[in-house]
Amino acid sequence: MSLVTDSPVHSSSSDDFAAFLDASLDSGSSEEAEGANDDLETQRIKRCKVEKLENVEEVQGSTSQTSSLKQTVEASDLCTHPGSFGDMCILCGQRLAEESGVTFGYIRKGLRLQNDEIARLRNRDMKNLLRHKKLCLVLDLDHTLLNSTQLIHMTSEEEYLKAQTDSLQDVSKGSLFMLDFMHMMTKLRPFVRTFLKEASEMFEMYIYTMGDRAYALEMAKLLDPQIEYFSDRVISRDDGTHKHQKGLDVVLGQESAVLILDDTENAWTKHKDNLILMERYHFFASSCHQFGFSCKSLSELKSDESETDGALATVLKVLKHIHTSFFDVHEDNLVDRDVRQVLKTIRKEVLKGCKIVFSRVFPTKFPADNHHLWRMAENLGATCSTELDSSVTHVVSTDAATEKSRWAVKQNKFLVHTQWLEAANYLWQKQSEENFPVNQTKSE
Repeated sequence: MSLVTDSPVHSSSSDDFAAFLDASLDSGSSEEAEGANDDLETQRIKRCKVEKLENVEEVQGSTSQTSSLKQTVEASDLCTHPGSFGDMCILCGQRLAEESGVTFGYIRKGLRLQNDEIARLRNRDMKNLLRHKKLCLVLDLDHTLLNSTQLIHMTSEEEYLKAQTDSLQDVSKGSLFMLDFMHMMTKLRPFVRTFLKEASEMFEMYIYTMGDRAYALEMAKLLDPQIEYFSDRVISRDDGTHKHQKGLDVVLGQESAVLILDDTENAWTKHKDNLILMERYHFFASSCHQFGFSCKSLSELKSDESETDGALATVLKVLKHIHTSFFDVHEDNLVDRDVRQVLKTIRKEVLKGCKIVFSRVFPTKFPADNHHLWRMAENLGATCSTELDSSVTHVVSTDAATEKSRWAVKQNKFLVHTQWLEAANYLWQKQSEENFPVNQTKSE
């Protein structure tokens, strides 16, 4: 990506600065050449001072130099300062009195962009992506692509893992890593390498984690050792604009072309229409405990998700379906397409034709249509009701002894547990009702 070459105005006094910024934005690593910017800034300032002194000394002897000096000042005055690098405009090189705009520190430390420049870049990159039949995909790390644990939190039943870790010398062939310098162990989710390889052919991908930047970069090295997929598009909590929230304001992709994979819906309160909710990956015991589960973890059971039928394999099929549907129109109409509408349409096919009544699922006097399971069912294409009638196909309950549950059995309707809905939501496919029976917890 380039912030300068497409800009409407250029200043020759900052050509070296512009070239450096372009190079850093196009580079594969956000950590390289950080020391160079101070030297470059010093050189540019020195050069500008020399040029100004020369112009002042010779100004009375040369009308052409007077004109040149005026043009330089006018160019600086006309510059809209689309962004800054530290306290210096990325376009004209002028020092700015105050910082403003959105921080894009993950691209280059100290980089800020104004809204107009962000919009311009997004529009340009949108056209470029569509030309290559690609969209944007924002990926969460923890519980989505991998699971990490502090070594001190490992249980006695997990001690065997320490003898089974893979080499950090060639991480592309491993999935379980001991990061001693971080006092941590990380397990990559099954199928993640195939997932990233195939997803990269359809999407420009970002990492976006609520972990700190050091952690984010280390995980990126494990997932993308050859820097093929993410380049410098690794966003951490240090880069966000709102505490405890994630937002697309720091992603240089049009919202209408962005999909998000994350296990935490509440992290994306402003972008739920872009979100595909992932089933959490609980490999380590500490992960189960973090979310209040008392069951044994996959590691304690010496088990793991399926490579072929696990969460990432499932969601890859969904992404392919969305991608195909998005681009299945005449090329001239692509700019007006919105991936959020495509996602909504495909999601509504999952439980299309189902009419659901809930029983003993919501708290007493709780507005039923505000409950997350009610909204989930509607998002999946089902019709929800509080009243029983012959058109009802499913009663979703946690107790087989309720009046509505007994009605379902008597009327030969499907009686299913709430997990039937959750499974359909994660797997993007209507599940066999017989696999989600409802047990009788008490008589009514």
